[in-house]
Amino acid sequence: MMQEVHTDITKLLEIISASGNTYNVEKIKNAYQYAALLHEGQVRQSGEPYISHPIAVAEIVATLGLDSDSICSALLHDTVEDCAEKTDLKEIEKRFGADVAHIVDGLTKIVVLQVENKEEAHLETLRKMLLAMSKDVRVILIKLCDRLHNMRTLSAKSDEKQRTTALETMHVYAPLAHRLGMQRIKQELENLSLQYLDPYGYNEVKNDIEKKYGLHTDFVEHTKKEVEQKLRENDISFTLEGRIKSVYSIYKKMYTQNKSFDEIYDFYALRVLVKTELECYTVLGIIHEAYKSIPGRFKDYISTPKANQYRSLHTTVIGRYGIPFEVQIRTYEMHQIAEYGIAAHWKYKSGAQSKEEMDKRLKWVSQLLENADGTRDPDEFMSALKTDIFQDETFVFTPKGDLITLPQGATVIDFAYAIHSAVGNKMVGAKINGMIVPIDRVPNNGEIVEIITSNTSKGPSRDWLNIVTTSEARGKIRQWFKKEKRADNIALGKSSLEFELKKFGRATNEAQRAEVFAATAQRMGFSSADDLFNTIGYGGISVSKIATRLREEFDRVVRPEPEDAPIVTAEQVRTVAEPRHIRKNSGIVVDGESGCQVKFARCCNPLPGDAVIGFITKGFGISIHKVDCPNVALSRQKTEEAGRWVEAHWEKGSDGAAQGVYEALVQIYAYSSMTILADLTNVLAEMRVSLLQINTRQKNDGNMIINLKISCKNAEHFRSITARLKGLRDVIDVERGYV
Repeated sequence: MMQEVHTDITKLLEIISASGNTYNVEKIKNAYQYAALLHEGQVRQSGEPYISHPIAVAEIVATLGLDSDSICSALLHDTVEDCAEKTDLKEIEKRFGADVAHIVDGLTKIVVLQVENKEEAHLETLRKMLLAMSKDVRVILIKLCDRLHNMRTLSAKSDEKQRTTALETMHVYAPLAHRLGMQRIKQELENLSLQYLDPYGYNEVKNDIEKKYGLHTDFVEHTKKEVEQKLRENDISFTLEGRIKSVYSIYKKMYTQNKSFDEIYDFYALRVLVKTELECYTVLGIIHEAYKSIPGRFKDYISTPKANQYRSLHTTVIGRYGIPFEVQIRTYEMHQIAEYGIAAHWKYKSGAQSKEEMDKRLKWVSQLLENADGTRDPDEFMSALKTDIFQDETFVFTPKGDLITLPQGATVIDFAYAIHSAVGNKMVGAKINGMIVPIDRVPNNGEIVEIITSNTSKGPSRDWLNIVTTSEARGKIRQWFKKEKRADNIALGKSSLEFELKKFGRATNEAQRAEVFAATAQRMGFSSADDLFNTIGYGGISVSKIATRLREEFDRVVRPEPEDAPIVTAEQVRTVAEPRHIRKNSGIVVDGESGCQVKFARCCNPLPGDAVIGFITKGFGISIHKVDCPNVALSRQKTEEAGRWVEAHWEKGSDGAAQGVYEALVQIYAYSSMTILADLTNVLAEMRVSLLQINTRQKNDGNMIINLKISCKNAEHFRSITARLKGLRDVIDVERGYV
């Protein structure tokens, strides 16, 4: 489609004059002249003078009915970025005022969004866009107009740039227009994007539309006349419009819902505009009396508006020749909001609404930004953006009849936190339509959800973070853990990082681990390692997101150990240089010799008092295993290793005291509980037992397996520890662990 190219503001002034609104025309003319001067000599990739772009954007802005400062900002929106050597924000403010400078600044900061590159820069770009939007919604309205004109002229770009821009528009800007209720802009952005993302599919649907419409050229006009007659017979004052569904909306239903073109029931549609809400329902009755309605195709968005304030009645009926068509019924005011969304109050109310009303309509923006404070994960932020803003809604009710709007796929836990954080934190169960349901149940439209709470509840479960879908619920759960469970978070986060270090294949001591963690925390912007542990513990960032930096610091701090000459006999053990993790004063006797250099196998972590056996390693002395270690049985089955096993035992009287403490593994089977980890750590703290590592996993039956690495003196000490752990309420069994 060829676009008109304007290098003056004649058409812009015509749009302003025809609007009926009051504008500061002199200020707009000055903004044009200044922008033309700054962009002089610049051209677009199409070869057109660059000034044609800001003029076109200003024309779209004026069509929306935005104010004088918005039109001036549209004319100047590229000057600070593209003409930095000629002007700056201070000069813009001096010439056109603080509001224009603020809007231009917000537009300048919204750089290109790389939707396929979800790194931290992308996260910050999205945050900046939403932050600018939360401060002044005109920023995003003008940005949408800017994007619309760029899409209209996208053919001048390279194929790669066309696809990147179209993808970005489809995933970010079109959904934002929808969330702001700006259906006209949203539909055009979608159709233009589809032409570049799937030109074959676009043309196929377009041809089907033209073919089907050609078969029934008189259908819409005939149906309009029938409806007009019925409404006049009932003395209804109305405006009637006919329309055909957009290419993208049909494409989406065909390719995402696997429908054929003939299954699109709302291909044809009529829109009836009336003066009052009561007349909307009167017209609905007239339509249903005149035509047979299709069951399940009636939607009342007047009594339950969409999150973007869209209100209308929708019904689908069978018309002439058995052809189904949709009827939308709304008031004139509802129609303006449906077409222009949040921009409608400038276009039709001659000035901004109260700050309180505007803040209320943009509450979802500040809510998303607030919820995003708990995470540093770009992928998760983008996921939250798609879920909370770009997804269709589900309407459910409280037992008192209050309407709660949730994104599709949200669970009853999301519902609880949508009511209030205190309700979510005290939740112990839920009912839907009076029946008890699992806490991961997804309510359907129109269902009544009741949250069961208890004052004795100890708070949410960490498992809920894997169940909820909204950023609001996830953010509130994290805030609770962040505030109430810092000590547990630190222990869990530290053990997660220590487990990650084990994957790197080199032994570390406590000092090395502390250095690695401190350096990684600093690189991630945390003030201390504990703050990093805490953030990982409450789910603010995943270990996978910092694995690269962790590995880099690990390689810097922990150097690979040099290869030692192979050891093939027990006699050679005492002549080998002692590696850091081998003990001489170990209390172990190997083949009748005491004082040998040995290391304790990490697969079974033998303790004084355990029956043990030695294995001659190739480079690191004698490795001591428990006799019943699974690796011993496996190794003895291998012919090449069978001769390397030697007798070993603890020296008489050795209880571990002389050699300090040893590491031991504990495997705990427990019922899923919000307090189990706290109970375990409390018992270990009371017994003055160091917890070196902890990790958990869920079993298919819903119970948990918890693996601990602890420090203890000997086998007797270990038995006393496990006896205490077995006494805990939620513990099913405790066993010695093996790797």
